[in-house]
Amino acid sequence: MANTSAKSTEQLSSLKSNSGSLGARIKRYANFYVMFIPVLVVLFLFYYLPMYGIKYAFTEFTPFGPATWIGFDNFTKLFASSRFWDAFNNTLYLSIINLILSMVFSVGIALLMNEIAHLMLKKVVQTVIYLPHFLSWVVVAGIFTIILSQESGIVNIVLEKMGFERINFLTNEEWWRPIFFFINRWKETGWGTIIFIAALSGISPDLYEAAEIDGAGRLKQTWYITIPSLMNTILVVFILNLAKIMNIFESVFVLYNETVYSVSDVIQTYTYRVGMQGTFNYGYSTAVGLFKSFVALILVGFSNWMSAKINGKGIV
Repeated sequence: MANTSAKSTEQLSSLKSNSGSLGARIKRYANFYVMFIPVLVVLFLFYYLPMYGIKYAFTEFTPFGPATWIGFDNFTKLFASSRFWDAFNNTLYLSIINLILSMVFSVGIALLMNEIAHLMLKKVVQTVIYLPHFLSWVVVAGIFTIILSQESGIVNIVLEKMGFERINFLTNEEWWRPIFFFINRWKETGWGTIIFIAALSGISPDLYEAAEIDGAGRLKQTWYITIPSLMNTILVVFILNLAKIMNIFESVFVLYNETVYSVSDVIQTYTYRVGMQGTFNYGYSTAVGLFKSFVALILVGFSNWMSAKINGKGIV
């Protein structure tokens, strides 16, 4: 015990002497600080410096004249705008439904892939379902625009052969949202399975062997061992993605059009239109963006609180 105590004291004193002053530590790890400089510059230029533009949310400002201070008039205007609230509701609806579908499909596909015994077949399946993630949204929109075309799309050709009328899916309010969810799942489900497949590989085989000895089949093993073992990962992924539900733009922007604004327009596309098209009202669009950021901040705080309750520590 005396030797152990003496050794611990020596290690503690060694750590203290090695730490030294702040200047000594900076000098010792100078190479790491130099490597961090590009990251710091990028953070400053693209995240912190643009925050100076928040002031335009309280002005009437266009590229064609000076900014005029108008206080909270832009916020009064946006809260009274039915188009803004349509965009806000669409943002929540599309993001939340997409998040739920993402969790269901990603976990489901991961469980199915975990049942593939042949290693080579498993790798081929993984590669095939991962590939759509690496396509840009512009390419994906082009592919599905061709497939769903009312004149020459293969879907409408099949519908006509079956005796149904042709449908212009991407300009039909009834069909736009289902098509949007389908395209999102086609593109991102494979990528979403990565974390869950990794979590599945960490489950002890002893649990399955014990369950098999007790007479449990594959279905019961999945229900009573696999899914409970995944629950913590599912909750963490869900909470992290919940904080990002306001950041939906590209997937909507490349698929929507004026005829389906009522079901497809989201806050970021609405901000783009009022700020970059038409009247170029930068002040009003900045106010919309600031309100979106405020809601996102609340969601991040709520997600952090949920994470602390479930995992004992927050995400920020």
